[in-house]
Amino acid sequence: MASEISKRATRLDDPLGKSFRGGCGSSRCGGEDSPRAAPKDSNRKVSSISDASKPHRSETYVARITLDPHRRIGTVDRGIFGGFIEHLGRCIYGGIFEEGSPLSDERGFRRDVLEALRPFRMPVLRWPGGNFVSGYHWLDGVGPVEQRPRRIELAWHGEEPNRFGTDEFIEYCRALGTDPFIVVNMGSGTMDEAQAWVEYCNGTGDTHWANLRRKHGHEEPYGVKYWGLGNEMYGKWQIGSLSAEDYVKKARQFAAMMKWTDPSVRLVSCGQQGWNDWDRIVLEGLADLVDYHSIHIYTGSDLYYTNVLHPHQADRALRICEATIERTRYEKRIDHPIYIAYDEWNVWYRERSPEARRAGLEERYSLADAVAVATFLNIFIRHCRSVRMANLAQMVNVIAPIVTSRQGMFLQTIYHPFRLYAEHTREVALDVDVECDTYAFAPGEEDVSVRPHRIADLGPFALLDAAATCDVEGREICLAVVNRDRERAIAATIRVLDGTIGSPVRAYEVWGEDPEVTNSFERPAAVDVRERQVERRGADLGHAFPPHSVTVMRIPVG
Repeated sequence: MASEISKRATRLDDPLGKSFRGGCGSSRCGGEDSPRAAPKDSNRKVSSISDASKPHRSETYVARITLDPHRRIGTVDRGIFGGFIEHLGRCIYGGIFEEGSPLSDERGFRRDVLEALRPFRMPVLRWPGGNFVSGYHWLDGVGPVEQRPRRIELAWHGEEPNRFGTDEFIEYCRALGTDPFIVVNMGSGTMDEAQAWVEYCNGTGDTHWANLRRKHGHEEPYGVKYWGLGNEMYGKWQIGSLSAEDYVKKARQFAAMMKWTDPSVRLVSCGQQGWNDWDRIVLEGLADLVDYHSIHIYTGSDLYYTNVLHPHQADRALRICEATIERTRYEKRIDHPIYIAYDEWNVWYRERSPEARRAGLEERYSLADAVAVATFLNIFIRHCRSVRMANLAQMVNVIAPIVTSRQGMFLQTIYHPFRLYAEHTREVALDVDVECDTYAFAPGEEDVSVRPHRIADLGPFALLDAAATCDVEGREICLAVVNRDRERAIAATIRVLDGTIGSPVRAYEVWGEDPEVTNSFERPAAVDVRERQVERRGADLGHAFPPHSVTVMRIPVG
């Protein structure tokens, strides 16, 4: 069966053609033109039946993008550009922290890694796990470094030297200008241990744990605002895993003691994927105590179109989770908002074997993976009313945008879209109208062998996926466009309603000749960011978005 590329107006976050709260994009679906079909093969090449003899890259589709600074979805929380570091493989040791290295400062922090992370302006950094946290006892990681115990690490089958602990983490967050987000051990840990951790970090009184912090040289409290109630406690891979009902009972006890210690802390419940019964039971049981509900997602496939379209499962998860939260708040009469924290997300499908897990999950990312990452970010922006935190997992070496060696580092392909979005996204999300060709999976074509997310029913998918933001005054628009077509450029007319496009219009592009190209120590800039000119077409803009590319534009509006 052939896949289908068809020409139609597409509502980006509503592929079923049904309006729902929190969405964006006007739907003006016209009639379907003759579909361009492609034979299914392992490389997912899409060609035109009527013109298949022409070189793919000479073919160009035509699209229209319409922006209106007055059609606003809501405020974008910079929390969607959060990060995550875990004691796993070389993320901490040999990644952000390498004592004695000529590349590190006096604290042991890798200077090159710090400089690479700074452009993200991460508002929040999650730590220490991840699966690791369910066996982690924070007292092992404070006090004189040489006196800290070296422990066997059961989650990832390593050894934990405990040379990077709470105080070092807080210092690292300060070096980056980011808020710390600490996840407590609800596996092998106790509520007393969690309460003591909050007191150690935030205590102001003349009490034991606050005084221990002072004894360790930190007079002022750390003021840690975000605290996670365990990690993936539903999973059989997790130390101390629980049923949803038992998790709720235990989490309520933890939450009460933590809130009594510091009523200002913001608690994050441990969700699953957003659409599960676990999420419903946990939300119903903890809604009165938590401020965020955590969900996780990883996607990916060797098949191009499955890979770049898989992030739309996050859109499904968010719609279901948003509805579950709204239903729970209504039934339980919860007055305070409960937001979604997508506190683990990424493309991850190659390094998943037991051997890879023991080796540290050092995934190498292609340009296609960068296209998928940008699609994730577009979805988070379009769901800005509910998604107030998202944490890319992880930051260094372990399924990460940055890879280090003892001599240096390089930036993976996924670094570039994350940086562009973090640097250029503005405060207010806009409702984007896109008319472009679409892609539909043929029956049986979608790859669910590695990640069992079924998305074919969400199609057809716009080949151009777009999100737009503007400043509060509406004087500048940031337009982010992902061309998911593997072979063809898409030429688009970009129009701004109720405004005049000023100059200069800057476009920053992530692209490479082949969607499978990767960066490496030998070729660190095989995929990089280039700045391009944007053509004026009277009052509009014209731009050809290259195949398998990510483009971020800054558009002044008068």
